[in-house]
Amino acid sequence: MAHFLIAAAIAAASIPPASSPTVPDAHPAIWVVNDADTVIYLFGTFHALDGKSAWFNDEVKTAFAASDELVLETIVPEGPYRAPVRPIALPNPMPNFAVTPNASFLASTRLAITAGRARGMKADNGADMVLRRAAEASGKPVEGLETFDFQLNMFSRIPPQAAPSASSTQDVSSVGNLAIVMGQLQAAWNRGDPQIFATMLDQMRTNSPESYNVMFTQRNAKWANWIARRLDKPGTIFVAVGTGHLTGPDSIQAKLAQLGFRSSRIN
Repeated sequence: MAHFLIAAAIAAASIPPASSPTVPDAHPAIWVVNDADTVIYLFGTFHALDGKSAWFNDEVKTAFAASDELVLETIVPEGPYRAPVRPIALPNPMPNFAVTPNASFLASTRLAITAGRARGMKADNGADMVLRRAAEASGKPVEGLETFDFQLNMFSRIPPQAAPSASSTQDVSSVGNLAIVMGQLQAAWNRGDPQIFATMLDQMRTNSPESYNVMFTQRNAKWANWIARRLDKPGTIFVAVGTGHLTGPDSIQAKLAQLGFRSSRIN
């Protein structure tokens, strides 16, 4: 997640902010893929939000309410669970704290957290946590496409991040500038506008191909295969993953298309 944010900041630095401020009624992007007896919604989340926009309404809320279960990227441990958690990928859902992320990842994490806090953005307000709490309150089962242990191990394999190029038009290494860019990213998410995220992914794929492959290409292919298999079982599922996984030529939708499944945006 930290590498994702830093890469996003570098890419977004050259993109001018939207001409109008974020409106209270947000419309983050949501897609659907379905067959005769199965409907799977694909919702792109923003993991930390400032809580100042009304996004859990309209098509998002309707799709969520119609769904039988919620599937997130992972279930982040937060004390005693209030609902059953059934990991899909690996047998052990609890983290292995012996895993040590590389120094670049830790530095990026600290910078991203500090910048987000400067904008009032909190993981507790993030779309993933809001959806998880809503599912638990209504008794919907909650699953994870990956275990937390798997994600920690994944981050430990990401190679050290290269320094920003001299061509960047802003110094995104400062907390202040990164906070501004993160605000732009949240505004784009609110509008359902993928441009900043697409630009970020293009730059990450060019400058850090190994990281991009580990974080996006491999996982998107794996998740698309899970969705394709899940279509064999009747029901309605709400799948919520980071917006970056639903953007660009290696997106989950693109991987599904390669498998012969068509997805459509519904807002």
